[in-house]
Amino acid sequence: MAGEDGALPPPASRTGVTKTCPRCGARFECGAHTGNCWCAALPPLPLAPEEAAGDCHCPACLARAVAARQLNRNFPP
Repeated sequence: MAGEDGALPPPASRTGVTKTCPRCGARFECGAHTGNCWCAALPPLPLAPEEAAGDCHCPACLARAVAARQLNRNFPP
C-alpha cells in the first residue's frame, strides 16, 4: 500500500519482524505493524501492568496465556 506521498513503505514494514519472546526466549515472526499478524486470530488478552511495557509473546506463550485466561487462572511464569 502506498503512503500519502505515493511511495511504497520500506520492505521491513510489509513483512514480519523477527522478535524474541520475553517469556521463553523463542524467536518468532511478528506482523503486528503489517496489520496482518497471526496473533489477531487469538482472543485479546489484557496484560498485567508489568507485562504491558514488554514486547510480543511467541505463538506458544500467547496461546498458553489465552488458554489460562479462559480457564480463569493466572498465566504461570
